[in-house]
Parts: sequence; C-alpha cells; structure tokens
Amino acid sequence: MWVFLNWALGLRELGCDVVWLEGIVKGGWTPGHAEVSQRLADLKTRLSPYGFSDRIALWSNDDQLVPRHVAEQCIGLEAAGDADLLVNVNYQTPAAVIERFRRSALIDIDPGLLQTWLSDRSYNFAIPLHDVLFTIGETVGQPDTKIPDVGIEWHYTPPCVALSWWPPVPTTETAPLTTVSHWVSDNWLRDETGQLWSNEKRTGFIPYLDLPRHTSQILELALQLRPEDEADRTLLRKHGWRVQDAWMVAGTPWEYQAYVRQSLGEFSCVKPSCVRFQNAWISDRTLCYLASGKPAIIEHTGASRFLPDHAGLLRFTDFKTAQECLEAVSTDYGKHSRLARSLVEEHFDAKNVIKKLLERALS
Repeated sequence: MWVFLNWALGLRELGCDVVWLEGIVKGGWTPGHAEVSQRLADLKTRLSPYGFSDRIALWSNDDQLVPRHVAEQCIGLEAAGDADLLVNVNYQTPAAVIERFRRSALIDIDPGLLQTWLSDRSYNFAIPLHDVLFTIGETVGQPDTKIPDVGIEWHYTPPCVALSWWPPVPTTETAPLTTVSHWVSDNWLRDETGQLWSNEKRTGFIPYLDLPRHTSQILELALQLRPEDEADRTLLRKHGWRVQDAWMVAGTPWEYQAYVRQSLGEFSCVKPSCVRFQNAWISDRTLCYLASGKPAIIEHTGASRFLPDHAGLLRFTDFKTAQECLEAVSTDYGKHSRLARSLVEEHFDAKNVIKKLLERALS
C-alpha cells in the first residue's frame, strides 16, 4: 500500500484534496456482498492512520458488486466531476470511470512489463485512453531502449516517497539487511523467439543463494511463501538466509514501516525483467529504506541519469560485486546512511516529484 500512500500523502502535502479511488473487479472469482463489506472495513482500518479512511470512492465493473450499505460509507463517483485530475496507478480502471474525470494521468509502475503486455497480442492486454501517460522507467521510449515501442508518448517521472512520513531512524549494528518480497508468482514472459523465461523474484535470487556465507552481514528475507514453497524456505535457511513470513512482519502499512525502520538496510535482487530491459528502475520499497537512512544494496537495473552505484544506493551486477557492496556498507555505514537520505531528498521527495507531474498533467 505504500506505493499508493506515498503518492496520496505527497498530493495532500501539496494542498490537494485527495480521494482514494478503489476498484472492485468481477472476474473469474466474484466477491460476495459480505466480503466486499469486510474488505472496505479492512481498507478503512489501513488508511485511518494516514487520514484517508473517510476519503474513499469505489468503482466496480459490475454495479451489483457494491451493496447499498457499502456505497453509503464512501464518496460517490459523481465527485469525479469536481476533480482536477485522476492520478491512476491501476491498469484495470475501466474507461467508463476514467472518462468521468476532466483530466487523467496513468503512472506506469512496471516499466518494460507494461509495454510488453501491450505489444504482445498473446497477453490480450489493453489500457483505456488517458490524457497523459507517465512511467517510472528512465529508458522507456528512449533511443536504443530494450523496451518494446508501443507507439505511446511516455513522460518520465521518478517514483516518490513522502519524506515527512519516513524520517531517518537509527538502528543497531547487529540488525539485518532485509527486504520484503513476493517469491513464486508464476510470472513468465516471452522473448523475441517466443521462448518463455521466468520473471519471478525466486529466479532473481537463486544466483545469490550462497551469498550469506560470503559476508559478515546478516541477510534476511520477508517473503510471501506458500505451503508448497516450504522446500525453498529450507533451502534458503540452509544457505544462511534468515527467512520471515511477509504477512506476519509486514502485513499492514505500519508493520511494514516498522520492519523497514528496524533494519540495517536493504539487500535485494530484482525481477529478471528489470535486468533484461535495463529500465533503470528503482523500487518504491527501496525509497522507503533510503528515506529512513538505510543504505540499499540492489541489483543493477541499467544506466541512470542520477542513480548512483556506490553512494547510499549500491548497485551490484554479479556475485562478486554484491560481496563488494556488502563490504562497503559494513566498512562505512555512517557515510552510506547519510548518502541514502540525501539521495531521496534530492530526487524522490514526493512534494517535488508530484509538483512536476501535476504541472505536466494539467498543462
């Protein structure tokens, strides 16, 4: 939820009146009225600490999915007519909803993947028309990019973090380097020859399976593991990784934040698509670590105009450089902690990022 909270909080800090737009989708499985009601209650609970619990509007691709007593607890979609802009980060938002707004902006948070889904007919994927389309991938739409050209004008925007909600927090030297992640997702893509390749986080981590045995740092993964993934949990622990259940340690926005803040920093591999596409991507999760004054050691996702390789954010390309990054953080943690915070203040402050996005989207 912090992907969306950082944008919503940044908009509000700029003085915007923010409505949280949430969708209920009828698909292969349809939630019943009782479940819709419970999910709205859960959403309100999660949004309450951030002041959005009474600012929720619902859309649905089937009017029967929204019971009257649920709709009465939300802001009506007719309020869209008064809004200056829809900032959309949900590719499933129907055209009929988007058309209610005077202006609409889509934010692509899956650079390379979204363009692949759009360009390959086998995915049967499309997005409705928006007035302007943004992407957090620096190389999308650029010359010599490895990302498919789908004939759309993409405007780059950095991802953002609401700095006032993520102040620097000290931690103990014995704390682990952590990350929070999916593991197995059955995410497969086709290459130019039609061959399938895995885009799971598991695939990204396997080449670094033995890394805990080659560093003095404690490496911990908070993963969404299924019962059938128990063999992987055993394998990771056998090679020295500490493994937590992501739902147990980061199941709510505040637990997620606490988990990040009590970490020494982040260590994470990326989905193979980020390496393959060289999209210069950085995770919203990583920004939360950096804003908290936690150095982040992340797999390299391609040349960037401003992402450093060895200053607060350290980017590795193979097993050896991963070791070197871990050693660098261990040797001069204080320096990298300060540089981590400075990096987000300069390039990813939600107020600055969103101000530029609004200027372009509303022009």
